[in-house]
Amino acid sequence: MPQLISPAELDRLVRSGAVRVLDVRYRLDRPDGSADHLDGHVPGAVYVDMETELSRHGRPEDGRHPLPATEDLQAAARRWGVHDGDTIVIYDDDRALGASRAWWLLTRSGVVDVRLLDGGLRAWVAAGLPLETGPVVPEPGDVSLAHIVEPVLSIDEAAALPASGVLIDVRAAERYRGEVEPVDPIPGHIPGAVNLPTTAYMDGERFRDAASLRALFGGVGVAEGVTAAAYCGSGVTAAQAAFAAELAGLRLGIYPGSWSQWSNMPGRPIATGAAPAEVTATV
Repeated sequence: MPQLISPAELDRLVRSGAVRVLDVRYRLDRPDGSADHLDGHVPGAVYVDMETELSRHGRPEDGRHPLPATEDLQAAARRWGVHDGDTIVIYDDDRALGASRAWWLLTRSGVVDVRLLDGGLRAWVAAGLPLETGPVVPEPGDVSLAHIVEPVLSIDEAAALPASGVLIDVRAAERYRGEVEPVDPIPGHIPGAVNLPTTAYMDGERFRDAASLRALFGGVGVAEGVTAAAYCGSGVTAAQAAFAAELAGLRLGIYPGSWSQWSNMPGRPIATGAAPAEVTATV
């Protein structure tokens, strides 16, 4: 099943009515993208809210974007008008961050045909394709979602993974090294984690080609047969890494609690600097 779809291909599906389009516009500095959606979206696209539908509210020690309960995600997907067997195309306007989170949740819940719009909303606009304004409220769907069982790591599994596999921190290098931390309470990274920032596998709004992605992941030890998982600040960008890995023919698990959970848990060791095993402090 293809993971990406071009604007021209999506336009044909939209015109034929053979697709459910989801708009997951989300930015860390502007988490509510509903106003942008109302101002202009791919025709028929339903707005999906990151904070209330693709995550749940939790305590600080749960992380900033805990995974939603299966029944809540299923109710949201039915609100989006999703039926079993539908082709689903997802987009956003910020490097496929929100779109990848929705892709990961749906595919790991058993939905088969889920694709991302290659280049996001900017590619759609650049292709001269039309935008629609106002709200989109489809007839409710009847999709049935399965409980996500793998590959999802608990905090203890994330701590243990570097001893037997590869744990990737996909945050910016300066956050990994502990030089800055603009969001979470303590800077640094999980001991033993390697760093592969999201900027490495993105070219603007598009993912790099499969060969380049495979080489990038191979450079940090990820290959077929190697157990590997990604984490980020709150579990959103980690899904983007999982999508990039899948384009390369690889499989990444996700530690959804990510640094926002780890840094809020007293007693968890903290590493800083470029050496992945250098433990310099404890929370």
